Amino acid sequence: MKYILILLLSVAMLSTAKSQMIAQELLQKSINYHDSHGTLMHHDITLHLNEKRPNGSDRKSTVSFNISKQRYSNTRLSDGVEIINTIEKGKKQITIDGRSEYTEDEKKKYRLNPDRIETMKNYYQYLWLLPLKLEDEGTILDPKVKEKNFFGKESLEIKVTYDPSVGKDVWYFYFNPRTYALHGYRFYHVEADNDGEYIILEGETISHGVKLPKSRKWYTHKEDEFLGEDVLDKLVID
Repeated sequence: MKYILILLLSVAMLSTAKSQMIAQELLQKSINYHDSHGTLMHHDITLHLNEKRPNGSDRKSTVSFNISKQRYSNTRLSDGVEIINTIEKGKKQITIDGRSEYTEDEKKKYRLNPDRIETMKNYYQYLWLLPLKLEDEGTILDPKVKEKNFFGKESLEIKVTYDPSVGKDVWYFYFNPRTYALHGYRFYHVEADNDGEYIILEGETISHGVKLPKSRKWYTHKEDEFLGEDVLDKLVID
């Protein structure tokens, strides 16, 4: 009985310690888990993705970037056509089957818009560089860490908002309380309306000490509708 009481007391003290952890401390622990050497911010990163959607239209994409050298590219196949979007130190380029010129019909069909390249670059780098991207300028961490259950997983939650010049959505991030791995997040445009989406992370792909989620599944809050799954087939770091 003595040892049971000691064990229960230890668990209670550990739980209290975790709930008293400040968000910045939790974030650093999670960054250390996913990328302890800062590899993602200074090396050539290539993600081989299989982006699955409920209508059965899977898409294979290869996303490459180097943050420190301001390089980004996205290669995808659409109806057998190879489309490559690139940004090199701010200069944008689109090629379709190796051509840098394309028709208006092709532009509409394949959404060939230079402005969209920047949007997609930010999308991929934000999601695949989490939780590192929570250190970006304009990110506001609520200092309080809460204990939550995130779809059956014991979790530590932090709330994130942004400077209005960066974004208006409210985000919540969920971390494993033992390893500090990020295992899910959600966002709202208007939280009172229960809009927005939640994202469940599963598995890991590991390369050069970097640990990224293998699978990312998207659902709506309001309808609980499955929107799709992004699978990291391969992670290459040079």
